[in-house]
Amino acid sequence: MKAFPSEAVALLTDWYHIYRRDLPWRHTRDPYGILVSEIMLQQTRAEAVKPYYARFLTALPTVAALADAPEDLILKLWEGLGYYSRVRNLQKAAQTVVRDFGGAIPADFDALLSLPGVGRYTAGAVASIAFDLPVPAVDGNVLRVAARVMGDNGDILTDSVKRRIESAIAPVVPSVGAGDFNQSLIELGATVCLPGASAKCATCPLQLLCAANREGRVEELPVRMIKTKRKFVDLTVLLLRVKAPDGSFRYVIRRRPDSGLLGGLYEFPNLPDHLTAEDVSAALRSLGVSLQKVTPLPAAKHIFTHITWQMVGYLCDVTLPDDDPEILQDGGLLVSAEDMAGNYSIPSAFAAYKKYV
Repeated sequence: MKAFPSEAVALLTDWYHIYRRDLPWRHTRDPYGILVSEIMLQQTRAEAVKPYYARFLTALPTVAALADAPEDLILKLWEGLGYYSRVRNLQKAAQTVVRDFGGAIPADFDALLSLPGVGRYTAGAVASIAFDLPVPAVDGNVLRVAARVMGDNGDILTDSVKRRIESAIAPVVPSVGAGDFNQSLIELGATVCLPGASAKCATCPLQLLCAANREGRVEELPVRMIKTKRKFVDLTVLLLRVKAPDGSFRYVIRRRPDSGLLGGLYEFPNLPDHLTAEDVSAALRSLGVSLQKVTPLPAAKHIFTHITWQMVGYLCDVTLPDDDPEILQDGGLLVSAEDMAGNYSIPSAFAAYKKYV
């Protein structure tokens, strides 16, 4: 197994202390705050996380507060970050900490790894940053840096290569300053050792230690054998607007099934395929909904990890029957724009249509 060069430790940490970005979670050693930031940063850019991090910790400043919070609140606080299973698992982790660890996040890698939603990277990040434990924290950025520095040709999407690189880094993690070293690797991958031709090798502190730079293979490494085929789904989104006697408007939303994509979140009613206005009118009549006016809205697209939604939309002014309308059964609600904004989490997949509320 190729080794990660021990000379990199001082070079990286010195560079990090000068050039690191000013991020709010770097101003704390509170393990709860660090755990929240690490979960938020999974598959999300640091700049996008900043306002969510501040808002989340203001509303739920402790592990106990998160453990006891209503699900609708945590989903609302997370609204727009996506990948909502992360915050559900974060709450389960908080509940586990309260139940099994006396309300204190454990200063132990294996104990951290036992928490719901916490993988090896997150456990390593919290252990090293919050508690200065000498364990590696290997995320996608670190895999890219290490594969290039060591000239590793393995597919970094495989567990065996991830563990191999983690094992190569582990011996050089310092016993003092482990958190800074791990963050320096992450920071280098996020700002300098970028994917493909975007890499800024001329400003890299590891330039002289890097096998990929020396061999002219920066654009070849790391190896990623992506096998998943993207699925495209056509949807018609319906913004159903009901006028109240006082002249105000209410909108129909419904709760998605607890399992599956965007599980348990609220959405605008939608139908499969791209429908015409006439198709929409017929579908609403079949649900007992009277349609006064239908206005086409712009097409929109939302990209998930392996699925792309291709959407068309309609703003529909409707009248609902007086007793138990079918459209409001099975998780359907009639809410005001203010109520929707304050209490119900509509995922960003529907952002293109939410702006018409």
